[in-house]
Amino acid sequence: MSKKPVKPRSARKLSTLDDFLAKEGKREEFEAVAIKEVLAWQIGEAMKAKKMSRNGLAQRMNTSRSQVRRLLDPKDGNVTLTTLQRAARIVGRSLRLELV
Repeated sequence: MSKKPVKPRSARKLSTLDDFLAKEGKREEFEAVAIKEVLAWQIGEAMKAKKMSRNGLAQRMNTSRSQVRRLLDPKDGNVTLTTLQRAARIVGRSLRLELV
């Protein structure tokens, strides 16, 4: 049995993930999730460096552990900028936003 030779794809027909997501109307949604994932990871790493537990962060923020869980959950986008700023300040960091 012989197999058909595979034709190489033309570079013009390939698209980037950004192009695909934009075409599907999902790019902004995926960017927001990616940003939240990075922020949650950075806060978590700063907590580790300070040997701070979730409960400790919740106490210092005067909030509940469930709020801290939402803050550190990369898939939960329902966190306010104020909450992110408070958490960043408590772990010794600052939150910086910019339009590019």
